[in-house]
Amino acid sequence: MKNYNVAVIGATGMVGQRFLLLLADHPWFHVKALAASPSSAGKKYRDAVAGRWAMTSPIPEAFADMVVYNAEADVEKIAGMVDFVFCAVNMKKDEIRALEEKYAKAEVPVISNNSAHRGTPDVPMIIPEINPGHAAIIDAQKKRLGTKRGFIAVKSNCSLQSYVPALHALKQYGIKCAAVSTYQAISGAGKTFDRMPEIIDNVIPYIGGEEEKSELEPLKIWGHIEGNAIVNATAPKITAQCLRVPVSDGHTAAVFVSFEKKPSKEEILQAWASFSGEPQALQLPSAPKQFIHYFEENDRPQAKLDRMLENGMAVSVGRLREDIVFDYKFVCLSHNTLRGAAGGAVLMAELLAAKNYL
Repeated sequence: MKNYNVAVIGATGMVGQRFLLLLADHPWFHVKALAASPSSAGKKYRDAVAGRWAMTSPIPEAFADMVVYNAEADVEKIAGMVDFVFCAVNMKKDEIRALEEKYAKAEVPVISNNSAHRGTPDVPMIIPEINPGHAAIIDAQKKRLGTKRGFIAVKSNCSLQSYVPALHALKQYGIKCAAVSTYQAISGAGKTFDRMPEIIDNVIPYIGGEEEKSELEPLKIWGHIEGNAIVNATAPKITAQCLRVPVSDGHTAAVFVSFEKKPSKEEILQAWASFSGEPQALQLPSAPKQFIHYFEENDRPQAKLDRMLENGMAVSVGRLREDIVFDYKFVCLSHNTLRGAAGGAVLMAELLAAKNYL
């Protein structure tokens, strides 16, 4: 596989920091530029994140003395240094949309962790094991943008990664409807406990925009390409509630589901155990060997115990049982800044590299 030079745009934020830990020893991707807001630009990276490095591992030495670029002002300079960029900026949505298009029009593919382009019909939103075929819409997007190489591809909302894979593996049985309650870690808000004192001994029953994303984004993932757009699926209906809980990392989901053709418990367990996708077939560097892991114990999965399963890239499921309102209920868990954010974006980039889109 070819080696690629990359930049991390939004390198000082929590997801940007996670990107750097993942990319420090990546076999294909080599970080040549870091970019952030004007307040960080011109500083050495270690100085730009002084007092707000949120990872438990230290800053990788390779990046500590790199001088941070201005994400908005230095687009052309960065474009001349790299093959593609990872984007995880903290800006208003319309500003993110404009910035990502600016990089794409500078002929730099953008692998985005941001939500700004998730609703754009010709921007693929890819969970690599589930809808790798949506990458085919990139050709239509390039025509719209007038680019030869530049495009934008996004990953989905971090909470979806916990329950959508478990539901997707059961689609053969015709999912009629699902109800989901997500219990989301504070790192999903870019916070640590010392920067979010209000969460201590508390549960906050509202996360702005999360419920809409949880209900709508799966329909794009399960949609199909028609002409120059991805057309959302019309079913299944999903209703969601999203709560912020005092957990550092790991989003948990309680899922209730009904089927057109109700499977047995054994059929469900077999579907989860046997499910794999293109990342496993291609043996991509960040791909978990077993995507969905089922725990027989009644008290698993737990965020503290299971979020790092397969380097934080696997999905954990447990407590499968029949329900008196829906057909079945179960609990899911995924690491929100690994599988749900930076790790999912790195895996998507690996997939696009293997399929010659980068």
